[in-house]
Amino acid sequence: MSRRLSPIILLLLFQLSLIFSLVLFNISDAVPESKINQKISFGSGVMLQAFYWDTPSDWYTIVTEQIPEIKNAGFDAIWLPPPSKGHSGGYSMGYDPYDYYDLGEFFQHGTTPTRFGTKIELLALTTEAHNYELAVVGDIVLNHNSGGASEWNPNINDYTWTDFTGLQSGKFLRSYNDFHPSSYEEADEGIFGGFPDLCHANPYVHDELIKWGQWLRDEIGFDSWRFDYVKGFHASMVQDWMTSVGGWGVAEYWDGYLPAVLQYLDDTNNVVSGFDFPLYYILQDLCNSDGTYDMGNLANSDYRGVMGTRPFQSVTFVANHDTNEIAINKMMAYAFILTAEGYPCVFWNDWVDPNFKEKINTLILIHNQFAKGGTDILYTNDDLYVAQRNGDPGCLVVLNDGSDWSGVTVQTKWSNTLLKDLTGQAFDEETDSEGNVEVWAPPKGYTVFAPGELEETTFTTVINSTTSSTSISTTSPSSYPTSTESTFTETSNPSTSLSTTPEVTKTPTTTSIRTTSATARFQFPLLIMLCGLTGYLLQQSLKRNQRK
Repeated sequence: MSRRLSPIILLLLFQLSLIFSLVLFNISDAVPESKINQKISFGSGVMLQAFYWDTPSDWYTIVTEQIPEIKNAGFDAIWLPPPSKGHSGGYSMGYDPYDYYDLGEFFQHGTTPTRFGTKIELLALTTEAHNYELAVVGDIVLNHNSGGASEWNPNINDYTWTDFTGLQSGKFLRSYNDFHPSSYEEADEGIFGGFPDLCHANPYVHDELIKWGQWLRDEIGFDSWRFDYVKGFHASMVQDWMTSVGGWGVAEYWDGYLPAVLQYLDDTNNVVSGFDFPLYYILQDLCNSDGTYDMGNLANSDYRGVMGTRPFQSVTFVANHDTNEIAINKMMAYAFILTAEGYPCVFWNDWVDPNFKEKINTLILIHNQFAKGGTDILYTNDDLYVAQRNGDPGCLVVLNDGSDWSGVTVQTKWSNTLLKDLTGQAFDEETDSEGNVEVWAPPKGYTVFAPGELEETTFTTVINSTTSSTSISTTSPSSYPTSTESTFTETSNPSTSLSTTPEVTKTPTTTSIRTTSATARFQFPLLIMLCGLTGYLLQQSLKRNQRK
């Protein structure tokens, strides 16, 4: 005989449905478990290339110990070397990948750790970086492999070193048809150093590389990517990686010819940025010319690289592990990229150099706090370059390529405002009612003027609440050096004025690393209470049934 459901039973069903919905909400709301309880935003700060050629063998540990200082200097991302085991084992810098999934876990090519350390040490590094809200950029080598065994290759009727079927990881095993020439494709854009050249047209190779990228993201904690030697393979591979793996990416299209770099970015459907090699070679000429370079060139968009055309896709740099050819006046180059548009990258060896470190740290603070918005070039001549960043608050940058202190009067956006030299080298200057001000810079040097003070940076980790700060000393000079050869050009209405771009609001990239929603912290106590209440009501219902 049927009965109506009692109120107790209805309440029990309601409680169970509520518990079930909360469980589902918790599952859908939490992306894979993370080392920190928030997202990492980057792209508005400065990236550190956290390695150099022939690093020590315990490199992961060394960088891990430096993470607090890296964060407090103002960096928002670290670029790490290729993580996979290379053909040259413990001597490999990672650019000769053998077993993609061996990050220092299996004994292969004479070593278990990679040159940089073990997989456990790499995980400790990415964890610490995330604790300090630093994004981690992985160096990705997709073009070629090295270290395979010899096998008969019917595609060329000869033996080739393309047998990668004995990998200790047991993942992404490869053989001759996974390389060019393949039955899928005869060749692609280029071959590097005679290494076996991966065939991305082979669906197995393409899909396994994407799967590896997702593993690096989910298992190791890489947030973003630097793509090595992209001249050697189809731009579509990078596009597919970015679509399937996500994050932020920068391509190494090594070419000083600006149209070629821009064309490559277009070929990827503009899903990545590019290292600004055209600008690098311009800065190399400027610095190494030691006073003979015409600074007026910097007012020409043809001399401003990707940064001058697409600042949102420009990753500017002064040196890296492959090219470090600015031999003199290197701080002028850093002053340029750290006050200009684009996303600047600082080379590890320069950052730790005692001759550069404090100056670079000051420029990083200036970049993060003042160098915002579009750019107006207010004045240039053979020796001087004066540019204004138009954001809030903005700043005024003066580069002097001459052999003596030099200055000029320019018209700025600030009226009746005291502008301080944030580098501490020149006098503070006040603009008049029309924004005119006289600004100076030292020989082979730079100054940066702005309406405000630099603030020290202090960061508290999410996990262990460790606090440290970066202190920058900027002491103004008591007087300018006097010289009978000193040049001073005064221009109330400068004739050279170039607005390179309209003011662009730069939206930092938000990389969703493995985080757990904060709401989950409140769901578990609620579930416990609901379960307890459900059990009590069920017990009462059973007692009533027994009485009946």
